[in-house]
Amino acid sequence: MTSRTQQVGVREFRENLSSYLLRAGGPIAITRHGDTIGLFMPVRRKRTAEERAELDAIAEKLYKEMENAGVTEEDIVREFNELRAASRK
Repeated sequence: MTSRTQQVGVREFRENLSSYLLRAGGPIAITRHGDTIGLFMPVRRKRTAEERAELDAIAEKLYKEMENAGVTEEDIVREFNELRAASRK
């Protein structure tokens, strides 16, 4: 996107989720110990053609990075679930 990505710790994001869902003006990088572990992309009902093109470019870059790393969506979901389960113990 054209604006700088906001960075938020995973704990803060989780504790203030409703605020981020309603008020986020752009993408948010969710971090854990300084490392980005996820991205939140707020979706508005109406986007301009330019905004849709930017999101498509971001998605394409993400999928290429995943492919280069040999990571699938299923791998990411599995690791997320494992980390979530471990944090609850």
